[in-house]
Amino acid sequence: MARLHKIVLIICSILLFSASGFAAAKPQADLIVVEKARRTMTLMSGNKVLKTYLVALGGHPVGAKERQGDSKTPEGSYVIGSRNAHSQFHLSLRISYPNAADRERARKLGVNPGGDIFIHGLAPSFSRIGPLHRKMDWTDGCIAVSDQEIEEIWTLVPVGTKVEIKP
Repeated sequence: MARLHKIVLIICSILLFSASGFAAAKPQADLIVVEKARRTMTLMSGNKVLKTYLVALGGHPVGAKERQGDSKTPEGSYVIGSRNAHSQFHLSLRISYPNAADRERARKLGVNPGGDIFIHGLAPSFSRIGPLHRKMDWTDGCIAVSDQEIEEIWTLVPVGTKVEIKP
């Protein structure tokens, strides 16, 4: 009888440990879809929507980014290339702009395509305004969310996540 009791305890322990492990595991995004016209950014895992955020874009949001300093948010296919926990905008995820098509377009125009495009939070002096930052497009071409939102996104988006930015 003692042996049966011991076996039951072991099985229960294994089941509890497994269940707590599954509950603690957060799904990771494998795709980020930004729809510029709607000012939305959706995190996807497979075909499942994890979360949709309202965003602020570059100061001139219509059209694809062509050159450094045009304040446009790019359009196209990218990946998250790196993470910056010490960003001047709370936390940031670097988008792999410019891609090959962006570089070719800039070459034909004879301009520098620029770079340093991120999904990021707010500068410390503006963090208190939170979601109100979305009342206007204000970045130099980045995709901005509140500090609370970038903290959540940070936990869901690994380096290498695909990013699709649509008009």
